[in-house]
Amino acid sequence: MKEIVVISGKGGTGKTSIVAAFAALARNAVIADCDVDAADLHLILSPRIQQRHIFTSGREAVIRQEDCRQCGSCHDLCRFGAVKKTERPEGDAVTEAYRIDPTACEGCGVCVHFCEAGAIDFPERVCGEWFVSDTRCGPMVHARLGVAGENSGKLVTTVRKEARRIAEEEGKDTVLVDGSPGIGCPVIASVTGASLVLVVTEPTLSGEHDLDRVLDLGKHFRVPMAVCINKWDLNPEMADRIGKKAAAAGAPVVGRIRYDRAVTRAQVQGGSVLADKTSKAAADIRSMVRAHLSIITGSPVVAEVS
Repeated sequence: MKEIVVISGKGGTGKTSIVAAFAALARNAVIADCDVDAADLHLILSPRIQQRHIFTSGREAVIRQEDCRQCGSCHDLCRFGAVKKTERPEGDAVTEAYRIDPTACEGCGVCVHFCEAGAIDFPERVCGEWFVSDTRCGPMVHARLGVAGENSGKLVTTVRKEARRIAEEEGKDTVLVDGSPGIGCPVIASVTGASLVLVVTEPTLSGEHDLDRVLDLGKHFRVPMAVCINKWDLNPEMADRIGKKAAAAGAPVVGRIRYDRAVTRAQVQGGSVLADKTSKAAADIRSMVRAHLSIITGSPVVAEVS
């Protein structure tokens, strides 16, 4: 089983659109959206959720008001400003009260340890959800990190493990992963142990800079990498420069995709650009897959799904 991870140095390079096109061309794949901080592959593939799971990570302090003595030790000891002093009516009087701001709480547990009244609970924190769905291109595992949710790397690992499990159980030969942009924790969790990492970049100075960082990341984790230059015709000279630099770093350019407004139209319609038979970008993607079929889709293309 091959695991192909598509990432980019920054957002907006076209990574998700390309993954959606690969999903339509791959015959026997499981799709995983590991861009859990800003997932959007579902906007193209319209998944039908079959399973929904809660994602928990870390802990969150909660003060039981009926047991709190209002001593204020938690407020004084918290180094993150998560304990807020408020007032509450108590008969004809107004007394001090303390509450935890869940978006500021880091789950360190100091307040829990030092509360003499034992009035602070420390439950697991619900940080988001992950799903198993059906799509027109096959099974899909995806997730949504909650507002101010933490540990996106752990959620990415959960999504990848479930996608691999489904692939093994159903006899799929490829896992197609839409990874996160950048070089942070969710990206590291996406690429480690992958069969191939395909980096989507643009022919700009910022694209070149971000590509350098991503290639250094791949070299550090010793994963095979390849490069796709999207919208290359907007700056052919820069595209050539990026291609030479990538090849020198051991990451061959396996595809060049022309700028095409058909991609935006397809996104607005919630579909793959491959549905537009006149699209230049779609033709470039098909050429890339044909030329590098074994490393991009992992299996022959039998029927294209748009």
